[in-house]
Amino acid sequence: MSYNIADRMAIEAEFCHEKKKNTGIKKFSDLIKKESISPREKQKDVIKSRFKIMKSDDEKMLAFGWANVSMRVDGELIEDWQADIIEPNELENAAYEFVRLYREGGEMHERGGTAVLIESVVFTEEKMRAMGIPTGTLPIGWWIGFKVMDKNVWDKVKDGTYQMFSIEGEAERVKVGDENTM
Repeated sequence: MSYNIADRMAIEAEFCHEKKKNTGIKKFSDLIKKESISPREKQKDVIKSRFKIMKSDDEKMLAFGWANVSMRVDGELIEDWQADIIEPNELENAAYEFVRLYREGGEMHERGGTAVLIESVVFTEEKMRAMGIPTGTLPIGWWIGFKVMDKNVWDKVKDGTYQMFSIEGEAERVKVGDENTM
């Protein structure tokens, strides 16, 4: 599946547990009717991945990492835990809309206002060429940084309870077609 986030985008960056927490609250991804995927489609070279907090500054309560990565450095698409992919151009548009409209981070998709966005860059092939970053150095993805405003949330980042960012959004789900049929 692929998301078209540009048309109807409400994306939220969150500090999140690496393991799912059963809270009874349904997320957008839980509400979407999942289409069955044929065995042939499951055999495609799509990789699942998690995006951990990569850098932090304890004194300033800053956390940085990948919000999402569309493609690995070798060009392989990444599939998320809901069996969806976000095409690079859609991720870029979603990132711009998040920065333009929201810029707020929350805790576990339940409580907002715990952090504020201080850094955002979408690494695309074109931008990396312009910056002189050699091909194959970085994945195509969205790098973010947050200033955490809530001491309790920061303590959970420090002790490893919150190890990664999680994005949530609304999108139109479309079936990814076979390369030969497009």
